[in-house]
Amino acid sequence: MIDLTPDHDDSMPPAARDGVGGLDADSPRIVSISDIHGYLDAARSALTAVGDHPDFEPLVEADADGRLHWAGDESVLVFNGDLVDRGPDNAAVVELVERLAREAPPGHVRVTLGNHEWGVLFQDLVSWDTWFSGRQSDDARRQLCEMIADGHVVAAYDGHAFTYAHAGRVSDYDAARLNDRFVEAVEVLRDAIGTDDDEATQKRLVDEYRETLGIGRGGGRAFGAGIAWLDFQFLSADAPPQIVGHTRQDQAVQKGNVVCENVIRANLEEAGGEAVLVETEEGLVALVRRGNGSVRKREFEIPGGN
Repeated sequence: MIDLTPDHDDSMPPAARDGVGGLDADSPRIVSISDIHGYLDAARSALTAVGDHPDFEPLVEADADGRLHWAGDESVLVFNGDLVDRGPDNAAVVELVERLAREAPPGHVRVTLGNHEWGVLFQDLVSWDTWFSGRQSDDARRQLCEMIADGHVVAAYDGHAFTYAHAGRVSDYDAARLNDRFVEAVEVLRDAIGTDDDEATQKRLVDEYRETLGIGRGGGRAFGAGIAWLDFQFLSADAPPQIVGHTRQDQAVQKGNVVCENVIRANLEEAGGEAVLVETEEGLVALVRRGNGSVRKREFEIPGGN
């Protein structure tokens, strides 16, 4: 489904899988975007908003054909889950993420597991046959498992003050441990894909690795859901500091320690509204595209900050 192998010989430092502190870089800015869902034009508008604001150097730049390329030097770009499904340009969104991952320094493009990437892995547990995720072949499912095993796709990623996860968790968690468990699960699944044990293995792993893979009560999103499925309404204000997507918002919303950045789909019907978050050691802001094409900046509170 996706190949995030860098286009150079350098390998990602092992510690860089789990957080920005593992990179050989001096406190880089982190740009994040969630829930692109196959809407390529909206993703382009959001990603280019970084350089279109006078306070920020570009993250990406367009070539003569309009394709975006890496321009962010030591920046980190987090695609916070749900790259695909719903929109018209799923394959092109995946290609965009692959290209930026090839061009960026190792470990500087991160992808967290969204419930729609989950749907590629666990196709027999959801009825998504008409969506991009549900039409992926067994080879594509194995490739996604490889990307997880190699550390390119993770359950959670530690930023400066926040942890990035598609849906988040109510209680404290350790990103490295959660990612280890995630790898453990997909290595089992990879060996079962395409065999008679495939569906049974999917069911067993979702039950055994609930904190990462669980759907939750009532068919998904409710209590008991894992880090790719829990709805924002169930994240309390005193949950661990997290930047999440998953639950659609008109604009990025902060509830205590948690910020939800899923804004693309809610703004498709009119010009503007696309946004990314930019986290540095000094703070967290949203860069939001206005209807006239300009970009405005919104600031958020840092948990425990003065």
